[in-house]
Amino acid sequence: MSRDGAAMLDRLVAERYGGLVAYATVLTGDRHEAQDVLHDALVSTFSARASFGSVPQAEAYVRRAVASRFVDRARRRGRERAAVVRLAGREAVSTELRSDLLDADVAAALAALPPQQRACVVLRHLDDLSVRDTARLLGISEGAVKRYVSDAVATLDAALGTTTTGGERLPVTLVDSTRDTPEVRRER
Repeated sequence: MSRDGAAMLDRLVAERYGGLVAYATVLTGDRHEAQDVLHDALVSTFSARASFGSVPQAEAYVRRAVASRFVDRARRRGRERAAVVRLAGREAVSTELRSDLLDADVAAALAALPPQQRACVVLRHLDDLSVRDTARLLGISEGAVKRYVSDAVATLDAALGTTTTGGERLPVTLVDSTRDTPEVRRER
């Protein structure tokens, strides 16, 4: 690691470590696992000789790496659970989501979601990423992100007794065959 990389890592950890652990805790549901995921993300980010112009830029990159590590671990655990079930003939015990950041009901509802849905909801609604950025980060299609978020929000609404209305507002292009230029309106 270069001196600049080491200095940026030191600044990032000094200034943003608590927020990064909190973010990872929302994804993983366990503070100790969150610290492990964050450590893996920091090591992979700063050992890859990435250079960042600012602490916020480095933090954003590490957050994406945390989400990727979380999904990778969830996939690996899924394969391990399937192997245990196949070999031992019994169900694996699921872990309970615990977070100091979330209300207990919200934490329980998030814990009930499959890992892909949880990651998509956290990235879209807590981290405020676009559908495109979420898809790119998780290595899935934009349509899959939309479906996972839709399914997750429906499940969360049912579990929490809430009602989510609306959705994303996308521009709609109206084409009038008598005009030369299309008219763009916002859906209301």
